[in-house]
Amino acid sequence: VGLCIGTRPDCVGDDILDFLAKQAKDFLIWLEYGLQSAHDRTLRRIRRGHTVAELLATLERTRQRHLPVCVHVILGVPGEDRADMLATARFLAALDIQAVKIHLLYVVRGTPLEELYRAGTYRCLERDEYAAIAAEFLALLPPHLVIQRLTGDPHREALVAPAWALDTTRNLQAIHDYMIRHALKQGSAFVPPLREAAAPQA
Repeated sequence: VGLCIGTRPDCVGDDILDFLAKQAKDFLIWLEYGLQSAHDRTLRRIRRGHTVAELLATLERTRQRHLPVCVHVILGVPGEDRADMLATARFLAALDIQAVKIHLLYVVRGTPLEELYRAGTYRCLERDEYAAIAAEFLALLPPHLVIQRLTGDPHREALVAPAWALDTTRNLQAIHDYMIRHALKQGSAFVPPLREAAAPQA
């Protein structure tokens, strides 16, 4: 029926996009690009291996072929504060994309992030913090954008922290409750862009 391909923006060449565009004549095809943050300094810190500019270039080539795009972002990445995360929302709001997946950063066993967490140099977001940022993030996005994900789904055996990440129902309810209390809805703070998106200043 269809295919969603999740990949990095620096791993998709024109040959692949041409092939997928042909398939899209008969099947539903989505490209999902992992951006995670609109800040190059963050991408360097988490060793993504690509830049925001590479995402923009790949997005342009993808949309030239009329393939729908979903961009993944992560809230709670080391070194980012609330303002940084909301800047990523404003960046996404100016892009020609069709969907967003918002993930919670959680600590998984056997990762460099676990080392930072154990050393006390990384603090996970609390549920209320995440709910507030996610709600305000949604308010900044265009109302027509499809929201495919609002949190994370860690494996219980692999999760180190935060424990609340396992309770998806309560996490979604916390976002909903914050939006109700603050009279927010998706797009309520959206400002249509005057020009093409540019990455926030590093």
